[in-house]
Amino acid sequence: MEEEQHEVVIVGAGIAGLATAVALQIVGLQTLVLERSPELRATGAAIGLSSNAWRALDVLGVAHKLLPSCPTVPKAVVTDLPTGSIQAVPFTRSQRGDTATRIVHRKDLLETLAEELKPGTIRFSSKITSIDQDASSSVTAVHLDDGSVVKAKVLIGCDGVHSVVARWLGLSEPVHSGRSAVRGLAVFPEGHGLKNGAAQYVIDDKRAGFAPLNSNDLYWFITHPSTAREKEIQRDPELILAEVTEKLAIDFPPEFQMVVRHVDLATLSWAPLVFRLPWDVLLGRIHKGCVTVAGDAMHPMTPDLAQGGCTALEDAIVLARNLAGARSRGQLAAGLESYVRERRWRAAWLIAASYLSGWVQQGGNAGVWRSSVEWFRRNIYYKFLHSRIFFAVHQYDCGDLLPAE
Repeated sequence: MEEEQHEVVIVGAGIAGLATAVALQIVGLQTLVLERSPELRATGAAIGLSSNAWRALDVLGVAHKLLPSCPTVPKAVVTDLPTGSIQAVPFTRSQRGDTATRIVHRKDLLETLAEELKPGTIRFSSKITSIDQDASSSVTAVHLDDGSVVKAKVLIGCDGVHSVVARWLGLSEPVHSGRSAVRGLAVFPEGHGLKNGAAQYVIDDKRAGFAPLNSNDLYWFITHPSTAREKEIQRDPELILAEVTEKLAIDFPPEFQMVVRHVDLATLSWAPLVFRLPWDVLLGRIHKGCVTVAGDAMHPMTPDLAQGGCTALEDAIVLARNLAGARSRGQLAAGLESYVRERRWRAAWLIAASYLSGWVQQGGNAGVWRSSVEWFRRNIYYKFLHSRIFFAVHQYDCGDLLPAE
């Protein structure tokens, strides 16, 4: 059995894993990133990044590489289709230019982060079968499906919603929100001609929208109550497109249906929206010795405030800052404990706020509160609360990589 040892091993080469590897590299800790896929995964087509994420990317030294190709999305125009009412929800404040929201190609973000890492940092096609930790040892052993064993002083799980590392720690499984999302990238070779603003539509218990990435590409989504058929069709882009065009999008305006018809099938995805209960994040075991989790492995949340990827970038900075200068097992374990203590409350708040935001925007998921929730959405939420919640979320500053003197 082949064995090797590394200072830090990160499981997962998604946004959280790559950002954490870059941050740790900056503070002098070398990492090995284990990724089960044969290449970088671009699932999700695009991602919205608000100012808290751009601050983190600036600390990582990559924001300037992405900004030129990411126009600002200044606002979303929300149309309540049953009433015809239209409300503009701003994403920026004139006195704070750094609160801009931008839509980024997920592939571009992953590749930009990966390019910062030293050659050999990412090992693809590495699927974990088990993890064990000897109480008398200073290392954690990660067993791979090829029979090899990778030993780490520090193990960080960035392996997504159904994290192997989170399960090993004993964290509860994420729960289903009752909703699912279809996402895709619409491509217009001759240009879509739409301005740099997001459009959103709500009707009954469904919500849909789109936002431009550039003059040719539009990111679009539909969130809706989960259906019995989704397991049957969610891995077949052709079936997903048929379900969207024939059923899910039929009640939305022709403009949105036109966007859907221009989808690049390779970017089309259908997934249930899950989240970890906030009190499990507050009270659960998020680290054990020199093992912890970050990103969706720690705090999966619904996408209703567009903070999943943003929060993962914050995690990377906070985690690396707390490990900066640590070398002994005791110092590393203390650094992870400090990281978890710093992140628990923000993660729990974002999970709760995201879930409640989606619940309100989709009429209480058509439950018994539907009429009351729809009235609240039209008369209170979009007029007075939505922007305030967004700005409160965006204002967060994860700080620098080096601890304060």
